[in-house]
Order: sequence, then C-alpha cells, then structure tokens
Amino acid sequence: QVQLVESGGGLVQPGGSLRLSCAASVNIFRINYMVGWYRQAPGKERESVAAITSGGTTNYAESVKGRFTISRDNAKNTIYLQMNSLNPEDTAVYYCNAHLGPLDYWGQGTQVTVSS
Repeated sequence: QVQLVESGGGLVQPGGSLRLSCAASVNIFRINYMVGWYRQAPGKERESVAAITSGGTTNYAESVKGRFTISRDNAKNTIYLQMNSLNPEDTAVYYCNAHLGPLDYWGQGTQVTVSS
C-alpha cells in the first residue's frame, strides 16, 4: 500500500508560480513506480500533466511544456511539480499518482486557482 499526500496548492495571480509536493509513504522510485501529476478542472476529465520514471525520464502535456517541471527527491520520497507562468486555464485540482503494473495509487488532491 502506498500513501500519497499532496501539498502546495493555493491561489496565485496569472503569471505567478507555485510548487506542489507529493510525499510518498514508501520509496516508490526504488520499487520502480511511475509517478506523475494529473489535474482535473471543473466539468472536465482528469488529464495527465507530467510524469517521471524511476530512471529519471520525464514527459509533459503539451499545454505545460516549458512552464512546468517535475522532479523528485529520493531521500525524501517526494515528487515536486514546479509550475511557472501560470494562467487561469491551469486552475484545477492537482493529483499525485503512482502506479506499477496493476497497482495504482492516488493522493487526495490539492486545489490550484489562478485568478486576479
């Protein structure tokens, strides 16, 4: 069982930045989980934002490339999402996800609101 706890969401003005954190209860990278961030805006389906493998390979949704950066701290079992140049379209609940084969774990989500 893997527990994921997100933090770092909040209200930010357009053009601003936030850093989200996702603390895992186990060393998910040593166990080769794929870890990523998803988001769900009101009335929309949940979508993938960014992911990072145990080997450090990253991938991003086209809408966030060049603005968001996913990273990890193995010692802290923590994944980060640095979000820059935020715009109102980035407003959503952001979720951390870890999966390995049939195993799939989600955090509780953290709200990000971009508004002036």
